[in-house]
Formats: sequence, C-alpha cells, structure tokens
Amino acid sequence: MITAEDITRRSAIAEYQVVGRPPETDLESLVHLAAAMCDVPTAVINIIDDRFQHQIAAVGLEPASCSREDSMCAVVFQQRVRTIVSDARQDPRFAANPFVTGELANVRFYASSPLITPDGVPIGTLCIFDDRVRELSPEQGKALDLLARQVVDVLELLRLTHELGQSNEQLAQFAGQVSHDLRNPLMAVSGFLELATDSPEMVNAPHAAKALARAESAADRMAAMITDLLDFARIGGARPRRVPIDLEPLVSSVVEDLDATITSTGATVEVDTRLQVHGDETLLRALLQNLIANAVKFSAAAGVVPHVLVQAERVSAGVLVAVEDNGPGVAPEQRERVFDLMERAAGSEVAGLGIGLSTCRRIVEAHGGRIEIDESGLGGASVWFLLPDARSAG
Repeated sequence: MITAEDITRRSAIAEYQVVGRPPETDLESLVHLAAAMCDVPTAVINIIDDRFQHQIAAVGLEPASCSREDSMCAVVFQQRVRTIVSDARQDPRFAANPFVTGELANVRFYASSPLITPDGVPIGTLCIFDDRVRELSPEQGKALDLLARQVVDVLELLRLTHELGQSNEQLAQFAGQVSHDLRNPLMAVSGFLELATDSPEMVNAPHAAKALARAESAADRMAAMITDLLDFARIGGARPRRVPIDLEPLVSSVVEDLDATITSTGATVEVDTRLQVHGDETLLRALLQNLIANAVKFSAAAGVVPHVLVQAERVSAGVLVAVEDNGPGVAPEQRERVFDLMERAAGSEVAGLGIGLSTCRRIVEAHGGRIEIDESGLGGASVWFLLPDARSAG
C-alpha cells in the first residue's frame, strides 16, 4: 500500500528530473570521488521511490533499476543515518538479499549515507560496496556523509535550473502575448492618427497638426519599445545592446511622452543630464520613464505639486543618474523590499501592480550596474542608478 510518505517522496524525486535520464556529469564525479576516498571499487547514487530503486550515477557498474524489495538501501535509507556493514552475510537485514546471495551480486562490505532533501524528505542514498569484507574509517565515514550532502546540493541546483528554464519560457510566452495585445490597439491608434494628419482640415490648424505629429512620434516610440522589451524578456535580460547614448535628448523625449501626466499634476521636471552613457537605448528609456513617472505620481498622491529633478554626473566607476522628487520618500527599512516583484511601499495608495522597480533593477543589473534608493534633497526619494563605463561593463 502506498503511504503518504511515499507520495511525498515521489513528488520530491519528480522535481529533480534525473530518473530515466543519462547520468549528470556532476553526479558521476561525486560517485567517483566517493569510491576513491573510501577505497572501494563501486559507488552508486540510488533514488528510491515506492516501487523501484534507480541508480542515477555509478562507478564500478552500469546504472540500472531494480525493485524496491531487492534493494539493500531501501532497508535503511529512511533511518536518516549512515549505515556501515563489514560483512553483509552476517547482518540479518541483508543476509538473504539477492545482492548478497549471488543472485544479483556478491556484496560483502556495504555502506551508505542517506540523501535528504532540504524539506527533510529521504529520497535515496549515496552507497558504496565491495565484494570483500572490510572496514570504513571514521574519516571515510564522515567523507561519505559530506558527499551525500553534496549530491543533494547538485540535485537542488538541477531542480532550480529546470525551474528557471520553465520560468523564462513562461516569461517569453507572457511577454509575447502582452506585446501582441498591446500592438493591436497601438496599430489602431497609429492608423487613426495618420488619417487625422492627412486630413485637409489640418492645413488650417497648425497647432492640432503639431500635436498629432507629437502623438505619432510617441506611438512609433512605443511600438519600438514593445518590440525591444519583448526581445529583452526572451533572452532573460542577459545581453542588452551597448551603444553610446546622449542622455539629454533621451530624457527629454521621455518627459515629452509623459506630458499628459506632468501637465495634469502641475509637475515641474528639471533635467541636467548632459552626459553620454553606453547602453541599450530602449531599455534605458523604459528605465527612465518608469522612474520619472513614479516620482510624479507618488509626489502628487502625497498632496504636493510634484517637483522632479533628473541629473547625471560622471564618477570614477561610470555615470551616476539620479531621479529625485519632493514626495513622501521611502522608509529605510522598505528600500530594498520595494525592488521585489509585486511589492510597493507600505501604505501606498497609488494605483499600479508594483512591477516597475523590479523591472528597473533588472535593466540596470543587465548593464552591469546597480540601483538604490536614498533620501532626496528635495525632501522625497532619490532613486539613483550607476551605469559603468563600456570597458568595465564588459
């Protein structure tokens, strides 16, 4: 009968995705090391579920599977302690086992250390054995325990790698769907703007024509951002393009795109960024747009007329860019937490999902830089990021 422990163990084993697959190189290295350190011809990593024992890496034999009833390790692995048997023929737990009697092997010396997951679930053993009677020194026993823990560490790394791969794939799919959903209405808006721009009435309405031209430029920039941010999501933010970028016109275009928000709040935005940086223009545009928009909306939500200062200065490690505001600021104990995905400052009533600063950190770190929050001389928050020079960014 399958027990609740068996179900838990089966689930834990499934997360590692090692059963039924070729041995992982790191696991093979550990069994070779175990055999060498304990001076035995055979070492095996056994994964034990409710029905079978699976040898997922071995030295001295070809990895295979057998029924749990025939397994020597299945007898002891749930005891969670090292087992050492000098002569298995003299041990009532193993004397009739087919690995001892000659039916499957002629094991005499046997030793194993359990494999226990970080959640405390025993899933198998790191096992060594020999066809002659022998002993294991205390130092060798401790080494076997240590290597067993290393096996679990490797399994955990494999699990996290699989999860990260799935997460990145899901992120790319999500980004693809979002970009598709955004492109459709954006194309419609661009189409209507084009029709309006070509309308004969615009000849006698220069101010309207100028506003439409600005709207068309903003729509074109948004379309480019959607495409480039999708590419960024697909590659996991690992390889942004790095080209020389003049900050002043980039920040000015961001402020222009935020004109509606700035005008509706009565905000003033001062810009002092006459420097050049190396980076991905689309990503840095998204970064600056996020930071400036946050500075305006959080200041307005605090009941003050927003005053935002965007400035850049060259430092020894690169270019430091700061976006400062006169809003409520961010308490020191919250300054790291607000960079987590879906987190927002405590007590914030400003609408939004709170994904902005997480995205900002991802963009900055992809450029080899760092981003932090401090107090602003304007009385609110100063969100600054450091972009390293092209040489130090690698």
